[in-house]
Amino acid sequence: MSQQKLRWGVLGCAGIAKRAVIPGIQQSETGVVAAIASRDEEKAKETAAQLGIPTFYGSYEALLADDNIDAVYIPLPNHLHKEWTIRAAEAGKHVLCEKPAALHAEEAEEMVAACEKHGVKLAEAFMYRHHPRYAIIKDIIDSGEIGTIRGIHGAFTFNNAKDSNNVRYKQFMGGGSLYDVGVYPISAARLILGQEPQAATVHAFFSPEHDDVDMMASGILEFEGGVALTFDCGMWAAGRNVLEILGTDGRIEVPCAYVTRHNPEDNVFVTAKGQRREVAVPYVNHYALQADDLGRSVLEGTPLRFAPTDAVANMKVIDACYTSARTRSRVVL
Repeated sequence: MSQQKLRWGVLGCAGIAKRAVIPGIQQSETGVVAAIASRDEEKAKETAAQLGIPTFYGSYEALLADDNIDAVYIPLPNHLHKEWTIRAAEAGKHVLCEKPAALHAEEAEEMVAACEKHGVKLAEAFMYRHHPRYAIIKDIIDSGEIGTIRGIHGAFTFNNAKDSNNVRYKQFMGGGSLYDVGVYPISAARLILGQEPQAATVHAFFSPEHDDVDMMASGILEFEGGVALTFDCGMWAAGRNVLEILGTDGRIEVPCAYVTRHNPEDNVFVTAKGQRREVAVPYVNHYALQADDLGRSVLEGTPLRFAPTDAVANMKVIDACYTSARTRSRVVL
């Protein structure tokens, strides 16, 4: 590619796009947001004006037909991820797709295959793992300071249950707390341990008031050596966003594990040998870092930090979690 910046288009005007990802791309070193599309052209026009985006379209197809767009960000509801990732790949656009990548592992596999076929990059939008905190955490673990890992606990909950029209509460759209926030501690445990779980057991509250999606789920993922992730996630519970890694000689606490506050709560706390210390981390925009990872991969040919097959692996775990919750049984992966 001859140009110096990756030219991004955005398919949809979702809150996460307007609030976080578009500003992140605009703050990145490698990208510019060149266009935005919505099925409601007026909404696209308003969002473009609000965020300083030069071009807007009244359909996703029109944006994909724009030769001045190199990559697209897809913040659409979960059930549309597969369709528009594949259509973007067919149009020769690189793709950053919001998490979860798909509704099932099989869909994620189709998305990966389509992007490989058309020679474009595919990344799943787990922004948290691009934050330098996770490299710091892995360095602490590798140093032996907390000993051998014995367990991980993660939680991500919020309460938005009164918003009855929210897409998170529509089954056919891929609603549910496991899809929306449970994916984070599951992804984080896989990242920290560097391995895939062997089995999943999950108990969930499926709410009749919310189209029978899981409004709360609690589970355990079994990893090698007797290590487990215990987690809970919810959309009708008080807010938490935490991760704890327990070792034989200490523990690591991450008070803001998946989103950042740009304040000392972003820091990591290590307790070992009876002493608790605070590890300062940079206050950086992990959405910008996420955009730069794809940008450098396209512009410079560097490998993506996280291969698209990671999205397939994570979806296999989510599939097992939902099967376990629906059948009230332990599911072997």
